[in-house]
Amino acid sequence: MTLGFNDGDGTDDRPRLLLVDDDPDMLTMLARLVKRKCDCLVQSTSSGEEACELLAQWRPEVIITDLKMPGLDGMSLLRKARELNPGVSVIVMTGYGNVELAVLTLKEGAYDFIEKPFDQERIIHSLKRCLERVRLLKENQRLQQQLGAQTAFPGFHGNSSRMREVFELINKVADTDVTVLIRGESGTGKELAARALHAKSARAAKPFVAVNCPALPAEILESELFGYVRGAFTGAGHDKRGLFLEAQGSTLLLDEIGDLPLALQTKLLRVLQEREIMPLGQTKSMAVDVRVLATTNQNLEEKIRRGDFREDLFYRLNVVPLVMPSLQERPEDIPLLAHHFLEKYGAEYDREGLFFSEEARQFLLRRPWPGNVREMQNVIKRAVLLATGEEISPGELGCGGKAREECWGPATLGQLPYNRAKQELVAGFSRAYLDCALQRSGGNVTAAARASGLGRQAFQRLLRRFGRSTDQSSNGNDQ
Repeated sequence: MTLGFNDGDGTDDRPRLLLVDDDPDMLTMLARLVKRKCDCLVQSTSSGEEACELLAQWRPEVIITDLKMPGLDGMSLLRKARELNPGVSVIVMTGYGNVELAVLTLKEGAYDFIEKPFDQERIIHSLKRCLERVRLLKENQRLQQQLGAQTAFPGFHGNSSRMREVFELINKVADTDVTVLIRGESGTGKELAARALHAKSARAAKPFVAVNCPALPAEILESELFGYVRGAFTGAGHDKRGLFLEAQGSTLLLDEIGDLPLALQTKLLRVLQEREIMPLGQTKSMAVDVRVLATTNQNLEEKIRRGDFREDLFYRLNVVPLVMPSLQERPEDIPLLAHHFLEKYGAEYDREGLFFSEEARQFLLRRPWPGNVREMQNVIKRAVLLATGEEISPGELGCGGKAREECWGPATLGQLPYNRAKQELVAGFSRAYLDCALQRSGGNVTAAARASGLGRQAFQRLLRRFGRSTDQSSNGNDQ
């Protein structure tokens, strides 16, 4: 028997829920409960075999199934559903509950295990979390499609108006020899912009050359840039080609030009004016064909007023200014960037399938990013390494210790509806408590439950609800 409830016309994009139970009364009760409490499309069947047909035809994203059924049982249905769609969320119900059966079901990939008779709020709470997971996975797919569409600017990820302005300017001036001064805060992608200018130019076939100006002492930087001839100074036993000659016919990036010593500023000005260099110890100039790009995160106008930067050099460099926006100026790009780094490090560290909880997404949007994209990259890399489940929480993004007030303080929570704020606060506390309890017990679930004043099954339900792993158990009975 198959029943359809608000199952739509094929254009409805709400999550699809399949209810499976050989008890018609249970099916009817569940369907009515879900219809009243949740916004989703529902199909119901009393047969495991019919459920298998619906897996392929209707492709449900969430399944609530009884475990013991004639014919194809709930465990077999779970396995088939996971084979067809590894991202499906399956809630397993049974009136024959025991710890071993629950553990086996969860190891097979079930999202939750619920014993009959069950409290209605309990199953609705679990279902709502499944539906939220479906929404987050769909959002991840949407972001992945956006990332795949951004092939014109490798390394860049963003659809904000500020980033579109950056892309437009790069396209306009890339295939010219004009000098570009790229400005912006630390971590905004200034070197990426320089590499994009080179990659989209006629010089792209030759290697891109870059030098970090503040990384070298003045005398070494001079020889690195302009080279020297044998005998130019003590220890100069052979000729050395400088970076300007290495970049002949290509592009040279002077990274953090604001730290260039005044003496070298004078020599650089001559290069930009005459298109010639003179290696140390040589008396004859050499012509160079090099496109010069420069980056800085400093206020060059203020340095000019203090006499620390040549005004004439500034105007030579600032022919076309390109300003890289901070994350604060492009908050709409944060979800796309976060997803990119999650995918990148998930694949790199064999942690694919991770996704951000809604609380984590809100934390990413509200957190200040003084280090901009580079800081976000490092935060998400750490979260991928430390994640204990497939869902990344604010705690794994650094919402702990000094950052806790930032994540759960009144200023942040006050921006949310009361019920949502309460939910986030309780979830944050619960995850932190469970982590501490497991740490104190050395990963032994039974000991952690006992120390917490909870029954073992109740403690395990909390672990599942808040995405904490039990794999670290040290006691064989806790596996």
